[in-house]
Amino acid sequence: MPLLKPLFVRLAPAPLALMVLATTAVFARPADRAPVHRAGGRIEGTVEISSALSTRRTVFRIYSDPGLGAVPSASRDPAAAELHNVVLYLEGDPEQLHASAARLESRRHGSMAQHDERFVPHVLPVVQGATVDFPNEDDVYHNVFSLSAAAGPKGFDLGRYPKGTSRSFTFARAGTVQVFCHIHSDMSAVVLVLPNPYFASPEDDHHFVIDDVPEGDYTLVAWHERIKPIMRRIHVVAGQTTPADFNIPLPQGEKSSR
Repeated sequence: MPLLKPLFVRLAPAPLALMVLATTAVFARPADRAPVHRAGGRIEGTVEISSALSTRRTVFRIYSDPGLGAVPSASRDPAAAELHNVVLYLEGDPEQLHASAARLESRRHGSMAQHDERFVPHVLPVVQGATVDFPNEDDVYHNVFSLSAAAGPKGFDLGRYPKGTSRSFTFARAGTVQVFCHIHSDMSAVVLVLPNPYFASPEDDHHFVIDDVPEGDYTLVAWHERIKPIMRRIHVVAGQTTPADFNIPLPQGEKSSR
């Protein structure tokens, strides 16, 4: 034994230290401790449209002969069309509403076609800095322009261009951009430029989802061009779903702006 004791003293410190650290780590770590990367939460709900919201005014064609865009299509469901013109988006601390590069990139490009002498879609939500294409799919010339402040100090005017061609504009400012055509006065649309990529529009079944939202407190906004935005405070928890349902009414006596 006297011969073994010095050997034990000489070798013991390193193995014993490792054993102590390992044992401490096992007892210090809860079995259900969350991983380092925390998933975001989900906001999910439905949107109902009041029947009055789908009412349309008579369309008058001033600067051109009547065409497809001058007569409302019987095949279009007005209520369904208005449903797609609703945008749900989040307002909150920009630092808190951070997003991955991939998510931002997916929101930085959009397309609004000129089809049947209408802008399609009528409402296009994009993230600030996005470039939007305006392809002409009609057999007539079109023009795309805006004088909205959110489109810049002088707005923009893409000029006249024929079928099969397209022009683009980059929206550097957040805000609501009203879009028109110089040639067809009844054509109008909205590009809603938002400061973060957490937004959605309802599907045909009235259902919407905003995924991967960082945990925190926010204002969820339901936007439609003909009403005052409806705002609701919500709390998002990582890994959980926050429900949010909206009814979009048109104030009594207000007429369609389209």
